[in-house]
Amino acid sequence: MTATDTTPARTPGTADRAADRTPDRPADRSPDRRPPPRWAVLAAHLTTWVVLPSSVWRILLALGHPAGYTDTGFEDFRSVQAKLVMVALSVLSELAAFLTLGLVRPWGEVLPRWIPVLGGRRVHPMAAVVPAGLGAVALTGLWCTVPLWWTFPHADMTPTGNLVVGLLYQPLFLWGPLLAAVTVSYHRRHSGRTPDTT
Repeated sequence: MTATDTTPARTPGTADRAADRTPDRPADRSPDRRPPPRWAVLAAHLTTWVVLPSSVWRILLALGHPAGYTDTGFEDFRSVQAKLVMVALSVLSELAAFLTLGLVRPWGEVLPRWIPVLGGRRVHPMAAVVPAGLGAVALTGLWCTVPLWWTFPHADMTPTGNLVVGLLYQPLFLWGPLLAAVTVSYHRRHSGRTPDTT
């Protein structure tokens, strides 16, 4: 080293390691993944909540509470089979709503590594869009008449029960439209179109 050479000595490999250092990123996240818009994240989480009131009501029935039914009307829910059906409907509804979160989370694009055989594989966009789209159509059709609840006779319920149960079921009207909106957002992000950022 000469007297005019002021370049500090460099430890071999230090700069190379610094150049190679990149921010930590989850292994299951696609490097070119665009984040979902905030409204889609909110809508996806909201689906799990719109299902909850009616699910809790069915659990009450399974636990032996009349939950708004008259003594005569409640007779159909006293059997073990009826109780199991009520619990199964509640659990399946919540699981189906939970799957909506996959449309705004990394595990909806790359399967978690803990899943046997398929773990770590990328999810083909249409493999998520088609079932979600069909589900949105089915749910919209299934619950579109819920706002008309009080126009139908419910002779097996008490007046108070008819009012309360009707209110508990009203959020289900939003399930299909919410799922449809989140599905459209997912499709836009994976089809090369510029997503909404609001």
